[in-house]
Amino acid sequence: MDFKKLKYFVGIAEAGGFTRAAEHMNVAQSALSLHVREMEDGLGTKLLVRERSGVTLTPAGSRLLHHARIILNQVSIAEEELTSKPKVPVGEVSIALPSGPARFMAPELLNMANERFPKVSLKIVEGMSGSIEEMMLAGRFNLAVFYTMKDDCSHYDVLAEEEFCLIIPPGSPPFENVVSLDQLSAYPLAVPMNVTNVQRAVTDIAKMHNVHLDVRYEIDSLSTIIDMVADGKAHSILTPSAVQRETSLGLVRMAKIINPSISRSVILAVNARDERSAEVAAIRGLLPKVVRQLIKEGRWQARLPQSP
Repeated sequence: MDFKKLKYFVGIAEAGGFTRAAEHMNVAQSALSLHVREMEDGLGTKLLVRERSGVTLTPAGSRLLHHARIILNQVSIAEEELTSKPKVPVGEVSIALPSGPARFMAPELLNMANERFPKVSLKIVEGMSGSIEEMMLAGRFNLAVFYTMKDDCSHYDVLAEEEFCLIIPPGSPPFENVVSLDQLSAYPLAVPMNVTNVQRAVTDIAKMHNVHLDVRYEIDSLSTIIDMVADGKAHSILTPSAVQRETSLGLVRMAKIINPSISRSVILAVNARDERSAEVAAIRGLLPKVVRQLIKEGRWQARLPQSP
């Protein structure tokens, strides 16, 4: 087993098949198959299961993929340090964004990345914050933006702070711009599924103040929740970024929750294996700039984090 074989193996695993890997790496498919067979023979175990739709990793293959990524990354770091040639950001970076902010973050990030790092290709995935956090823990992305409460931010880059609001159907009470926490029990709610620490924290804060939230629906789709509110079938508890477009169009309204207010942090997580990746570092550095610009221009109703 050598570095070339490891590189080919990682390429096949990440591409999901020999054909796509051969195209990406400009290597004959037969050569890739030969290298994998030699690795399997040398290790005495099967690494890949060949299927009609591509390949899947065996348990041994999954373990080898984990080690191979670390080994190849360390080799790259060593080469960069010994040659004193800083690596130009080149390659693909995958990033997950929560459904609400993705609407305005993604276009701005794409524009800025294309201007400053034209050789970096961005793969942006949009989803609910809880799902993004789970997939990031499983190592599915290079970078991920999701939500957490203030007490859980120590290991992350904090991008912004948002406050929760009651999301209201048009023409329905309350008609004020604020609503106190103890009034929330009067409104039937459609909320994101109870899979995130943020959603649990909102429920816990309500319980601490003896407020029972009337949660009628738990839905793993932001657009469905917003549609239900717009149709007058429920209210919701979300942050302004989730409904900014619908609010501007008059489809829903917002009332800030007070007494007490409830804040959450928008954080940036980095896959541990990518800490020294030049292309990941480049995009990681852009994200705070994107957020600052969006908030400064009033396109995101959030606060920048306070300096420690």
